[in-house]
Order: sequence, then C-alpha cells, then structure tokens
Amino acid sequence: MDGKEFKNAVQLLVKEKGISEDVIYEAMQLALTSAYKKNYHSLSNVRINIDKESGEIHVYSFKTVVPDNYEELEEWDLLDEETDDEMEEKQPFIFDERIHIPLEEAKKIVPGIEVGETIEEEVTPKDFGRVAASTAKQVVVQKIREAERNTIINEFQDKQDELASGTVEMEDSKNYYIDLGRTQGILPKSEIIPGEQIKMGSNIKVYITKVNNNSKGPIILLSRSHYGFVKRLFELEIPEINEGIILVYSVAREAGVRTKVAVYSENSKVDPIGACIGEKGMRIANILKELNGEKIDIIEYNKEAVEFIKNALSPAKDAHVFITDEKKQEALVVVDKDNFSLAIGKKGLNVKLASRLTHFKIDVKTYEQAKEEGINIVG
Repeated sequence: MDGKEFKNAVQLLVKEKGISEDVIYEAMQLALTSAYKKNYHSLSNVRINIDKESGEIHVYSFKTVVPDNYEELEEWDLLDEETDDEMEEKQPFIFDERIHIPLEEAKKIVPGIEVGETIEEEVTPKDFGRVAASTAKQVVVQKIREAERNTIINEFQDKQDELASGTVEMEDSKNYYIDLGRTQGILPKSEIIPGEQIKMGSNIKVYITKVNNNSKGPIILLSRSHYGFVKRLFELEIPEINEGIILVYSVAREAGVRTKVAVYSENSKVDPIGACIGEKGMRIANILKELNGEKIDIIEYNKEAVEFIKNALSPAKDAHVFITDEKKQEALVVVDKDNFSLAIGKKGLNVKLASRLTHFKIDVKTYEQAKEEGINIVG
C-alpha cells in the first residue's frame, strides 16, 4: 500500500463509516510505532509521521541532548519536574548513545540546541512499506468494526423499550438468536410466551428490553413475555393509540395466561374499549394471534380510584370498593359469593393483575366474610 492507496483508504473510511480522519491517523501512528519497535528491535525513541496530503509514512529516531559532563549526572538531574520525594534514592545516570547525545556533539548538527531538547534523524527502513501496509489493514479493519459497533449501539439505544421484527436464526439450550438486520438480538427462552413454539427461519416480533455494549460488541436483549410487548402491540394495531387519541394508562401481564390493559381517552366522543376491540373484533384478534391465545381484558381507566378498581376486577361485577389507606394505596373490595371467585381469579391471578394495573393493594372479601370481621356494607 503506497501513500496514495493509504490516503484513499482513509478517505473511504471517513465517507462510508463516518470515522474521523484524525482518529484514523492517530491510531495508525500508534500502531506503526508499535510495529516498528517489534520488527526492527527499536527502543522507545521513535516517532512516526504520516503526511496527510500525500499519505507517505516516515520514521524518525530522536535522541535527547544531555550535558557534556553526563558521567557526573544522577537520573533525576534530567527531569523537568521536582521528583525528589518520589525517588527513594538517587540513581546514577546511564548514558546510551542510541537515545542520548552530548550537547557539544548535538550543536555540530543543530547550532543553538539546548539540553533536554531532542535531535531527530530519519530512519525509515526500505521495506517499511510492507510493515505499514499490513498495519494499515489491521487498523482499517479495527476501525470499521468499532464504527459499525458504535453505529449499531446508537441505532438500537434509541429503540430500547420498542418493538422490532426479526428472523429466528439460531438457538442453543438457553437462547434464541434473532437476526435484526444489522445485528443479532438475544431472546432468552425464559422470555418467550409460555407454550409457544418458535421455528427456525420464522419472522417474529420482539420487545427490546436492554441494549448493552461490551468489548465483544453490542448485546441486544429481547423479550416476548414483557408487559411492554403487549403495550407496543396495541400501539401497532390500534391507530388511535399511536396517534394519541386513546392513551394506555397501564399494563399488567402474566405472560401466556392473561393481560389487563387500562385505556382511556380525553375525548368524550371516543369509545376507547370499542376502538381497541375493532370492528367484528378484528383489531384485538390480531393481537391475540401474536400472543398465542393469551387472554386480554381491556379496562377503562378512571381517575377515581374506586371506579378504576371496580373496572380492573372485571369480569367480577357489583363490587363495593373502599379505599382503606389512600397514602399506602390499599383498598378493600366486597362482593357476593357468585362474584368472589371471578374477582380473585384462578390461583389469585385476577386480583393480582388488578393490583398491578391500579397500583393498589386489593383485599377481596365476600359479604359474609366482611360481616364476620365487623364490616357493614350498606347498599
């Protein structure tokens, strides 16, 4: 790779990958310095210069100018800063003609030069182009990888908590690996909907839960069991939610079993529940299909906690709700025997989801239980 080729390669990186030219040249200088030392057994007194106009690379060896009486020097005598406290004992100065040059000799080359300054000499090897070409390729590959990794991170960082579509590419004992286009996402098997079958090569929707960056590259964590997955599906299937006409207040989910979604509209003419169900149930049917038959309760949010809790306990009806501690957000719900099992739900799931949905701790009792505890219900 001659100077022109190198310069063209740099310009291509700048244009296509958006990598700063200064970053490339700085990386090249460090890499070439290391390569020169390794290949030519050089000491540390070497400087690489890359001409940004021509792309030509030159190697310079430099020597530090020391006093003519260097035999009498101590190591710390040549340091610019006072470091006596840091040095436990004085070390004798060791003159090395490869990195030092006496003042008198240096003045013959550069008149007026002073102690502590450096004098340079070009030492570019004849075959250094080969080393430079190899090093340049390594730096280019490295910078491309870094640029692509940063691009992916920047792209997906904005997509955290969003819905994405991808192709099921691979699987192992713990994870599915989803091709998201420019990168691969990880869908843990613990994050799929219980009971669903995921086939290799199929296209699926996923929820991006986390975007991490480590030394190996970006890690995109995915889920289909997260409550946010359902929320994003509602936004996708129901235009009024996406447009802000209908708002989703909260979502409570037991993946694979049941989800409760609280919705409302600030426009009194809009029926939020009807809009979510859609004509002939088409909208909700599309969501149910994606959720592998998981049941969904669409609840109307009400800013009055009593009414909201009543709605959230659906399919139970005729519930009496009492806010027992507003600060701690605790409520007592009393229902008849016929509605008690509906309010509680199988394995307590209905009341658990209602609690998550409303952010209230809900205690459900029958009229008989309430009466036994001295609670009188009127009406």
